[in-house]
Amino acid sequence: MSSPELDVRYVAHLARIDLSDAEITQFQSQLGRVLEYVEQLKQVDVSAVEPTAHANAVYNVFRADEPLPSLEKSAALANAPRQANGLITVTKVVE
Repeated sequence: MSSPELDVRYVAHLARIDLSDAEITQFQSQLGRVLEYVEQLKQVDVSAVEPTAHANAVYNVFRADEPLPSLEKSAALANAPRQANGLITVTKVVE
């Protein structure tokens, strides 16, 4: 696809972008060069390349879920502004 086949004015209208005539001319030539580069990329032999979803290998970055020692109940409740029945009480925020 060459740059004369591009309808930059129509695409700008769809994107709700107001472009001047000078900008349309500039973008038409730029988009034409981009499409020419895409055509060059289509000629590259990638038959030996394995399809992937990511450029780099993706590993699980989360640590193992192992129980660790925590605060004693009395220590956690010691700093609570309000408590009832061994629980921290908070102000209701949703009706």
